[in-house]
Amino acid sequence: MDGGNRASRTDDDRVDDTQAGDTRTAIMDATYRALCTQGYADLTVAAIAGEFDKSKATIHYHYDTKDDLLAAFLDYLLDRFVDRLSADAESGPEARVTAIADALLFDMDDPDGDRDLHTALLEIRAQAPHRAAFREQLTANHTFAEDLLTEAIADGIDEGVFRAVDPRSTARLVLATMLGGRVYDLTLDDRDVAADVRTALDDVVLEPLRAPDGTGTGSSDGPGSPNGSNGSDGSYNPGDESG
Repeated sequence: MDGGNRASRTDDDRVDDTQAGDTRTAIMDATYRALCTQGYADLTVAAIAGEFDKSKATIHYHYDTKDDLLAAFLDYLLDRFVDRLSADAESGPEARVTAIADALLFDMDDPDGDRDLHTALLEIRAQAPHRAAFREQLTANHTFAEDLLTEAIADGIDEGVFRAVDPRSTARLVLATMLGGRVYDLTLDDRDVAADVRTALDDVVLEPLRAPDGTGTGSSDGPGSPNGSNGSDGSYNPGDESG
């Protein structure tokens, strides 16, 4: 009898966990819609509650403050980023690097898609120096993307697809380029800047990164430090630069 009761409670717990997960997902979806229509500055918990069939009390039950909710939303966006790249997880290094770069900028086939959301996220990013919850989650998101890109570049070096460069420094350059392109696109009247940045990334960074003979042993004039070697884990071992 006791065993049956324990099993019953376990089943109930699983149902509760599923329902809680469904509610949190619904809150994230509502936050997405509210950010697109309200922006960060005018966003309220009431506005989020108005985007789905739950009350403000439900939101406050899961998140103590609006900052906590928005930090969770940034984590939710990281999950979406991972889902977007999942189809390319088994692709070769070059395809993975390209997919990550594209995902970090905009959908170039639909540059206006999610533009309102990206504008709101830029507002959230601007608050990060003053709000620890935002800063910590943005750091986690950046670290994940950097590690993913570093691994893809290191794999390409090991397979002879890319020249011998510092994978992490190159990953940081790509990330900074994509973030800069996104910020310029959102804050300037020039609507061609995102596409121009993406093209320049190919011409200036990614194309020189490719090994011309497919061996990865050609002259290392591409991004990153030229005279080092790379471990299989993506770490960089400085070579003799004294000469």
